[in-house]
Parts: sequence; C-alpha cells; structure tokens
Amino acid sequence: MRRIKCTIAYDGTHFAGYQIQQQKRTVQGELEHALSIIHKGKFVRVYASGRTDATVHAYGQVIHFDTPLAIPDEKWPKALNALLPDDVIVKEASEVPPSFHARFSVKKKEYRYRVWIGEKNVFLRHYVYHYPYKLHVTAMNEALRYVIGTHDFTSFCSAKTEIDDKVRTIYEAEVIQEGEELIFRLVGNGFLYNMVRIIVGTVLEVGRGERRAEEMKTILQQKNRSAAGKTAPGHGLYLWHVSYDN
Repeated sequence: MRRIKCTIAYDGTHFAGYQIQQQKRTVQGELEHALSIIHKGKFVRVYASGRTDATVHAYGQVIHFDTPLAIPDEKWPKALNALLPDDVIVKEASEVPPSFHARFSVKKKEYRYRVWIGEKNVFLRHYVYHYPYKLHVTAMNEALRYVIGTHDFTSFCSAKTEIDDKVRTIYEAEVIQEGEELIFRLVGNGFLYNMVRIIVGTVLEVGRGERRAEEMKTILQQKNRSAAGKTAPGHGLYLWHVSYDN
C-alpha cells in the first residue's frame, strides 16, 4: 500500500461542511466517491488535516489516503479532478511515508478571514463577510496581539466543543487592510470549533469601538464563551495553509 498526500481547495458555498454526513453533500463524500471510481468500486477512506463547517472554504486543505495503485504522483490530480465537481480541486499530490497523517502530523495551520467594508458586492457575497462600518484597524491589531501565545481559548470556542483541552498556541495574528477588504490572518498549532470566527467577531467589535483592545486579555481569563463577541459567519473563513515537518 502507498500513502498519498494531496493539497486540495474547495468553495464551501454548497457544502454542508468537509466531514461526511448522512444525506448531505460534503467535501469528504465527493473525494471518497471519486476514489471509489478510480479503485473500481472499492471504498477508500480519506483523512483530512481537520474539518471545516458549512460554507467555509479551503485554499490549502490537506488530505491523505492509502492505495494499492501504482499511479505516479503527478497523475493523481488529473485523475481525481476529472471525477470531482467544479467546486473541489486537487492542487498537488505526493507519496508520503506510512507514518504521515494529515491530521496528527500537523505542526501549524493558517486561517484567513475576509471582511468587506465597502458597499455590498453581489459577486462577493459567498466569499466575504459584508461588514459596512467604519473600523479602527490599529485597535484591532492591538486586540489580536493578546491572543498571540499559549492560552486556554475556552472563551473563544463554541459552547458545543467536546474537547476538554482547550489550550492552543497562536504564533501570528494580524489584520491587513487592502482597499475595502480586511484580511485576518491567524497561524497556530491548532484551532477549536469556531475559534477563528469568534475571535474575528470579537475583534470587529473592538474595531467599531464597542470594546477596548485590552478586554481581550480579560475575555481569555474568564474562560467563558459568553464573555466574547458574536461568531462571524462561515462564508468569510478560509483554511489557507497547513504545515508539516519535512
């Protein structure tokens, strides 16, 4: 058996999320369906670096699967893309050691969140969060500095989160303005359910002057979801890049 690692991208607009769900369209479901055709009807399980929710996009999601087929690395994207729908694409593929795991070998992940502060743009409605308010970007970057480092992020994850250990390390956090668009960048060793979207929602409140930047420290200390702001919608979020050891 060979283990194949793929970097994929997808438009999450018409998916119920990445992970397989009964009677719902998912990215995993489309990938496994394509692989079953290539393997003459044999089921092939796909493993990903992590789940994404409904409407969330990916530019650099990573998956792996095991196969007995001797298809060269460079042929896998072409073979899969011929069978995948237009909103999923395999960007590259390579054989990796059996010890590699798309989820458990992850060292860093980068998420980006796009916010549009200009007039409503019908062509961007599925890909940016329209938030047409005057925002103080300097204060927002000051707020984001409080999440850098190792913290318990209980306040910044969904109350539905089932994981007990909510300590994560954020290496980089910033918001960049490009014209009428704000791009939030967060790089960390892992992220909890809705963590990026809650951080973005809270920092936007700082940008509007509804909170002070230093409140982020208090919110972290409270370890209570109700202390943080609203959860930003899924369609502005992108799983941008996943890093592994060479």
